[in-house]
Amino acid sequence: MSRTESNMMPIGTKAPDFSLPDTVSGKTIRLADVKSDIGTVVMFICNHCKYVKHINPAIVEIVNKFTPKGVSFIGISSNDIKNYPEDSPEEMKETAKKLGYSFPYLYDESQDVAKAYDAACTPDFYVFDKDLKLVYRGRMDGSTPGNDVPLTGADLRGALRALVAGEFISEIQYPSMGCNIKWKES
Repeated sequence: MSRTESNMMPIGTKAPDFSLPDTVSGKTIRLADVKSDIGTVVMFICNHCKYVKHINPAIVEIVNKFTPKGVSFIGISSNDIKNYPEDSPEEMKETAKKLGYSFPYLYDESQDVAKAYDAACTPDFYVFDKDLKLVYRGRMDGSTPGNDVPLTGADLRGALRALVAGEFISEIQYPSMGCNIKWKES
């Protein structure tokens, strides 16, 4: 499990489109199906990563707080399931149920979506405005497993509060840190 920082896609980048299977509903979900007129959050997460496990309670809390305010959320797992079977679609569905994910949890088998977003780690957060332009990317907050920094979600919450209020989102943003995406061997 290599500790990796996110690549920090440039602010203003248009959200790359996708069409992926939702492991919970069994339906194919396109970005247009879940895009919000307020904001859309794309989260690269997975089941096995200790960094994602650490922040899962805050993910659920933030989703539950901001969904009623018109923000939509999508989780995507792009890991190689041959070498990381805990990240398989069947396990993703079980994890979503167990943790109470109320958002689509999509499986990126080809890893093309992760590449399009230049995702590097799990967790990795991308916040897009109503026009699907990137306004925030990076970490949830400074808390990681074992660093004794309280898990608050402050960075992501601040960006979402500003987005919902129509206020400026600071471009001073910090990369997420977590497990590297488990790329398939070529």
